[in-house]
Amino acid sequence: MSSNAPSAGPAAGAATRLPAHVAIIMDGNGRWAKQRLLSRVKGHEKGAEAVRTTVRTCRELGIPFLTLYAFSTENWQRPRTEVSALMRLLRRFLQAELKELIETGIRLHAIGRRERLPEDVQRALAAAINDTRQNATLQLNLALSYGGRDEITRAAQALAAEVQAGRLRPADITEDLLSARLDTAGIPDPDLLIRTGGDMRVSNFLLWQLAYTEIFVTPTLWPDFNRSLFQQILDDFQSRERRFGRV
Repeated sequence: MSSNAPSAGPAAGAATRLPAHVAIIMDGNGRWAKQRLLSRVKGHEKGAEAVRTTVRTCRELGIPFLTLYAFSTENWQRPRTEVSALMRLLRRFLQAELKELIETGIRLHAIGRRERLPEDVQRALAAAINDTRQNATLQLNLALSYGGRDEITRAAQALAAEVQAGRLRPADITEDLLSARLDTAGIPDPDLLIRTGGDMRVSNFLLWQLAYTEIFVTPTLWPDFNRSLFQQILDDFQSRERRFGRV
């Protein structure tokens, strides 16, 4: 994992290809608020602004897939008041951003246990997904009530049920077959994972999909994440040599 300040630009002769899929662990909303003697909810509200900036930047640069770790399976253990505030913020965000998503060609998708979300959030999410389903400029994946281990477990259960029903033999199970049962089926694995807030861990996020992902950790808290920093991280990505286990 890299946690140093990103380089000013790609090294001489470096590939200029942008990542096709960027995944982000958006960490630091609470710490950002605490530093300013504000409520954690204010930190989440400020973080929503960083989401807008990041989505717009990906669309403008031509990055086709962006996955944001918005709410984990573990986040349900937070205080009920904070969880309720996060759900209200999510619903408002979906409703407020829908017009721009449609106008700019952004398709919304969600991964995780959507059935655990409050009914009003489920309705807003389903409406946004439906209304943007024909868009093709950028696919924005929101990881909601999501956990990597839970996702893999559900995929394994689906394959086990097929074996039990006689439709599949254990020997027929391949990496591709398991990938096709994950929430991210049809989505390329991330080329770049960004974690804000400085912590050096993946926090149960896309555990299967991150096998060969380039990782960049920045101490910048998520509400302070901006286009300039994002561009610097992309420049750093372009300077890396990706060998995928080969020489």
